[in-house]
Amino acid sequence: MLLRSTKVEAHEVRAAACSFLMAFLLMGSYYILRPVRDAMASDWTDAEVSFLWDINFLISASIVAIYGLTISHIRLKNVVPVVYGFFALSFVSFYLLVSTIADRDLVDKTFYVWVSVFAMFHISVFWSFMSDTFRKTQAERLFAMIGSGASLGAIVGPSIPTLFASMIGTDMLLLIASTGLLLVIPLVLYIYYLKVRDLDNADVEADLSAAKMGGRWWAGFQHFVTNPYLLGIGIFILLYVFVSTFIYFEQKHLLAEYTRAERTQILGGIDWLINVLTFGLAFFATSRIVTRFGMPVTLVLVPILVVLALGILALAPLLTVLLALQVARRSGNFAITRPAREMLFTQITQEERFKAKPVVDIVVYRGGDAVSSDIYAWFSEGLGLSIAVMAMIGAGVAAAWGAVGVQLGRMYNRLAYDQGASAPGPVPEPDSV
Repeated sequence: MLLRSTKVEAHEVRAAACSFLMAFLLMGSYYILRPVRDAMASDWTDAEVSFLWDINFLISASIVAIYGLTISHIRLKNVVPVVYGFFALSFVSFYLLVSTIADRDLVDKTFYVWVSVFAMFHISVFWSFMSDTFRKTQAERLFAMIGSGASLGAIVGPSIPTLFASMIGTDMLLLIASTGLLLVIPLVLYIYYLKVRDLDNADVEADLSAAKMGGRWWAGFQHFVTNPYLLGIGIFILLYVFVSTFIYFEQKHLLAEYTRAERTQILGGIDWLINVLTFGLAFFATSRIVTRFGMPVTLVLVPILVVLALGILALAPLLTVLLALQVARRSGNFAITRPAREMLFTQITQEERFKAKPVVDIVVYRGGDAVSSDIYAWFSEGLGLSIAVMAMIGAGVAAAWGAVGVQLGRMYNRLAYDQGASAPGPVPEPDSV
C-alpha cells in the first residue's frame, strides 16, 4: 500500500518511515512544550515578558553563530544526536528543578526563553540531517511524505496538553516531551545505519554552506541594506512581527484570570485547531490562491483579515474574539503568507539567499520580537493604554503590513518578468508596476 500510494521505493521504506516518525516526535514534543511556555506569560508583567524577549534575541543570535561554527568543523552525524539529547536532558532538568524548589519564578522564566531557542533548532537540524541522508533525487520524491510526519506531530502534540494538563499538571508535560526527544536519538543512529545499509548513500553529505556563511561576515547585512527587494522583505516580516507581538500580549492579558493549567489547555486547543486548519489550507487552497490571484493578492489576504479582526477586538475586547483572531492569523500565516514569503526568495541570487536570508530570518525576526515587545510594554504599562486602543494601533500596523505586501508582490512579478520567468498569477507589464 505504501509503494502504491507514494513514490517510496522498496529499499527506501525503512529509512523513509523512520524519518517520518522522527519528524512526528520532534514536532509533537515541541507542541507539548509550547502551550506550557505561553501559559506562563500571563503570570508576569508586560515589562518582564519584554525583557525575556530581549534576552531571547541575544541568546538566539549567539547560539546560531556557535551552531554554524560547530557544523563547519564537526560532521553532522556527530552533532545531531548530541543536539537532541542535550535538549531532552535540559527539559528533564527543568522538571526536576520545578519539583524541588519553592520559588520557581526564575526557573519558569529560563524555561520560557529556552523553549524559544529550541523552537529555532528542532526542525532546522532535522532537515539538515535529512539532506545528509538522502540524495537529491530521493529528496524530491520523499521529503513531502517525510514532512507530513511533522504536520501529524503538530496535530497530535497539542492535543496532549489540551486533554491532560488539568489531570496530570503542566510539569509532567515536560517529561512527556523529553521522552519524545530521547526516542529521536536511537532513530537518528538507526537512520544513519540505513543510509549505508539500505540506501547505499555513504558518500552523501549535507551542503552546509548556508550555515557556514563563508566570506566576509558582514556580506549578508550588506546585501540586505543595499537591495531594495530584500529590504522590503525585511520590512514585511518586521511588520508581521509587530502585529504578532501586539496580539500575543493581548492574549496574555485576557488569559490572566485563568489558572496555568487552564491556560495550557486553552492554548493547546488553539494550537491543535490552527495546525488542522493549516494542513487543510496548505493541501487544498494555497497553490490555487497564488496561481489564480497572483503574489500581491496572496500577500495582502491575511493582513486584511487581521485589520478587520483587530477592529472587532477594539469594539469587543473579549477572549473568544481574540482567540478567533489568533486562529485566523496563525493558520493564514502558516498556510498562505509564509509559503508566499518563501517564494519571494526565489528571485534573488544564490549568494544573497545564503548570506542575507539568515539576516532576515534571525536578526530581523528576533530583533523585531525584542523591539516590538519593548514598545508594547511602554504603551501598556508606561502610557496605560487600554486593550481597545492597543487593538486599533495593531490594526494600523496590519494595514501597513498589507500595503508592503502588495508592493513586494509587484516587485516579485517585475523581477520574474525581467528574468523571463513566469510569476504566479497575472504578470503586469513593467510600466504598470
